[in-house]
Amino acid sequence: MKPRISLLTLGVDDLQRAVRFYRDGLGFETEGIVGTEFDHGQADPNPTDLTIGHNVSSKEEVDAVMRQASAAGAAIVKAAHETFWGGYAAYFQDPDGHIWEVAYNPKWEG
Repeated sequence: MKPRISLLTLGVDDLQRAVRFYRDGLGFETEGIVGTEFDHGQADPNPTDLTIGHNVSSKEEVDAVMRQASAAGAAIVKAAHETFWGGYAAYFQDPDGHIWEVAYNPKWEG
């Protein structure tokens, strides 16, 4: 999975589990963890607050990201499929319940 997110702040129930999933499992780099290297923040996690869209360059990349997410411990919500808008997408849920859409849109340059 090639991370393309500049900044992401999510409230989590278990910080170490989230670090294992995002940093160790999905490969997102971090310059520090709030509550460890940085001052404690306060959050009220609610997985229905948002979904996260991760756009990739091909159908094959959607499949690869989904395999990586599953291996990291994500729950597959909806397997990869052709979409009504002409793309290809799949959905997974991270260990804290946040929903991710992994999508390829042939109409977008990427």
